[in-house]
Amino acid sequence: MIPAITAKYDWILAITSIAFVFSAFGNGANDVANSYATSVAARTLEMWQAGILATITEFVGAVALGSRVTSTIKSGIISPDRFMGKPGTFMLAMGCAEVGSATWLMVATHYGWPVSTTQTVVGALVGVGFATQAEISWGWKSGSVSQIAASWGIAPAVACGFSALIFGTLKYSVLERQDSFKWGMRLIPLYLSVTGAILALFIVVEAPTAPSLEEFGAGKAVGIILGVFFGCLLISYVFFVPYFHRRLVKQDPRIRAYHIPLGPWLLKDDCPLYWPGKGDKFVTNYYEDAHGEVRAGQKDSGKEKASDQKDTNISDIERTAESAMATPQIQPKKRILGPHERFLEPVQDLSWLNPTKWWGWIKFILLQGVTRDVITHDSEHLRAVHARAHRYDDRVEHLWTYCQVVSAMMMSIAHGSNDVANAVGPWAGSYATYLSGAVNTESETPVWFLVIAGLLLGAGFWFYGYNVMRAMGNKITQMSPTRGFATELGAAVTVLLASRLGLPVSTTQCLTGAATGVALMNFDMGAMNWRQLGFIFIGWVLTLPCAGLVAGLICLMALNAPHF
Repeated sequence: MIPAITAKYDWILAITSIAFVFSAFGNGANDVANSYATSVAARTLEMWQAGILATITEFVGAVALGSRVTSTIKSGIISPDRFMGKPGTFMLAMGCAEVGSATWLMVATHYGWPVSTTQTVVGALVGVGFATQAEISWGWKSGSVSQIAASWGIAPAVACGFSALIFGTLKYSVLERQDSFKWGMRLIPLYLSVTGAILALFIVVEAPTAPSLEEFGAGKAVGIILGVFFGCLLISYVFFVPYFHRRLVKQDPRIRAYHIPLGPWLLKDDCPLYWPGKGDKFVTNYYEDAHGEVRAGQKDSGKEKASDQKDTNISDIERTAESAMATPQIQPKKRILGPHERFLEPVQDLSWLNPTKWWGWIKFILLQGVTRDVITHDSEHLRAVHARAHRYDDRVEHLWTYCQVVSAMMMSIAHGSNDVANAVGPWAGSYATYLSGAVNTESETPVWFLVIAGLLLGAGFWFYGYNVMRAMGNKITQMSPTRGFATELGAAVTVLLASRLGLPVSTTQCLTGAATGVALMNFDMGAMNWRQLGFIFIGWVLTLPCAGLVAGLICLMALNAPHF
């Protein structure tokens, strides 16, 4: 039975619930892209593959690990004392915060602006705090605005350091050695095992059954981590090394990742292959864009001058098949098929009575978000940035695609655990207050809240994440599997450490800081797109006041509206 004092405010709960849907969807569309942007930019994953993985990993992170940070967002930013005895006002404040957060996220995502969803919700809560004259937690204490704001500056720097250290180790132990492929084959089992052990470590310390590492016991944690490490090492030598040998040493183009379970049998030439792959390429060109062009490494190979001259002389010539025949140095660009060309153009002349047309539109609606090109950027400035990045052996890059997928999944789980609070926190506070009839910020966040939020995070990325995907990844610096691995692992470690401490840091800022660290390891300031960093930084600056203004003004108007 709903208490009479809050039963009349069911309309506020309804509006808050609708805003929550858009907030969680926008969160997924804007922030989940960070987790998989480098994997897609490095051609390790296709957009649809990233979409499937994102849906799974965001759900796991949100449901299994997200409750701790939710409590900070729900009651740590503004004091609930101002609302004691006025549950309706508290519900209104939380609803306006949700509306302000959802509005800014959807606007920013529409324009491809990678903003911090954490800053968005904190700004919205501060805005309603001003509107309601509630006490805002500014002092340096757990869950305060100042502590969260400090994490915005500290987290990118920490992520930058982690990723630079990881990529620097990989660079000098493998990538720049005389026989990099040989060293890559030797060390990839170790890197796979270390990545798995790090993932196990954070699963252990973040598990709901282990509220603190001290209570769980350091001995048990170390045992699990070492067990995972040596287990992954055994799996690597038994299954992955034969797979890599068959695919990269023997250069068998039929081998695919789903042949890994064959293990030692792959070392035999007469090993029967189920569903053999087609084509004649045994490894992907990880530096090629959707047009078939490669820019990275031009400085190293001494082609930079020739490239600059070619760009000056013929960059304005239309690269068609005819021009390529007349001028061999001009190659025709590959045509990029978007969802409109792929699904709608073939059925545009058909009648609506034809089921084929309906099927084309259904595929367009369901798949338009994961069938767009987010890798290619037709920009002379970006081409120059990519040309200054070092290029490494594609065989070595392929070895690290598997580490990169694991690190991307870790980053996504970290995002789900940390940023689910941004959408769920205000809604949970409003819902608990509605049920109890009094301001309630102490009750547990219902698991079904986290379930819905986890699904919406994945859906946001699937349908609308392509806008922000274009802004991340290759638009910051040239990405490759090794660089993406270091970027994602460095950012994931930072986010999960913050989640452990109850600090809702920005995954956008962590990933941007991590990408900066990797780019700086080129030891060339020109290998970083500083314009894009400035663009992202402006979004960070505008986010808090914009979200705060929207939420605060709506709350102020609602509180001062005439009552009948």
